[in-house]
Parts: sequence; structure tokens; C-alpha cells
Amino acid sequence: MTHEWHNGEYTISTDRARIDLNVVLDYLQNQAYWAKGRAREVIERSIQHSENFGVYRGTVQVGFARIVTDYATFAYLCDVFILPSEQGRGLGKWLMATMLSHPQLQGFRMWYLRTRDAHDLYRQFGFTELQEPERSMERPGDL
Repeated sequence: MTHEWHNGEYTISTDRARIDLNVVLDYLQNQAYWAKGRAREVIERSIQHSENFGVYRGTVQVGFARIVTDYATFAYLCDVFILPSEQGRGLGKWLMATMLSHPQLQGFRMWYLRTRDAHDLYRQFGFTELQEPERSMERPGDL
């Protein structure tokens, strides 16, 4: 089931068919520090296996985020971006508020994300540094 939210000339949609893959590919492969050079096939597969949120001005995609989840206990927020030409209009905050209020993404034990430079944005939505880092582990991959 797809959902849409409207705010003036902007729309957030979970409709996977509406995603402009060229916009997402260009941003992630060429501008996002966390995904530079990520293979097209990897990006396509990640979209197929995530809950996606596209941000649109009219029919033009201007932002994106995806959530990896089991829809029961855990959500990993990733690949969040608003194109530079659209930044400063509150779209990132609206996108965050929309994702966190999505009816199918409620009651989780934990939301997780990684960021190098957007801590202040995410803190506004209740994200904090790891409270118990000694209970967290990671296994770096080869991507």
C-alpha cells in the first residue's frame, strides 16, 4: 500500500514506481559521501528491499530516503537526501516527521541511523548517540 503526503507544491510518496532512479543514482553515486561509487545494481536492490520515501516538487524528484525494516521491531534509516537546489525549505524536517509518523512504522524497539554531519537534524527527532555502545557491534563489509 502506498501513502502520500502533501505540503504546498511538494509531495512525499512511498510509491516505488514513482522513484526517478536517475536522480537517486546521480545523488548517491556522485554527491553522497556515504555512497559515492556505489554500483547501480546495489542501489536498485536496496530500493527493492526497503520502504522508500520520495520527495517531489510537482513531478520532479527532489529528495529521497529509505528505511530497512522488519515492520515489527527495528528500522534502519538510510540514504536520506534533499537535492541542494531544494535545501533550506524545511523538506528534510518534513521528510523525517513523515517517516517517523508512517502508520506501518510504529512501535519499534529501535530506530538506527548513521551520519557524519547531520546530528543536529536527527536530534530534533529523538535520535541520540548510542546509549549503550558496549552492546552494539558492527561487521564492516566490503562495499
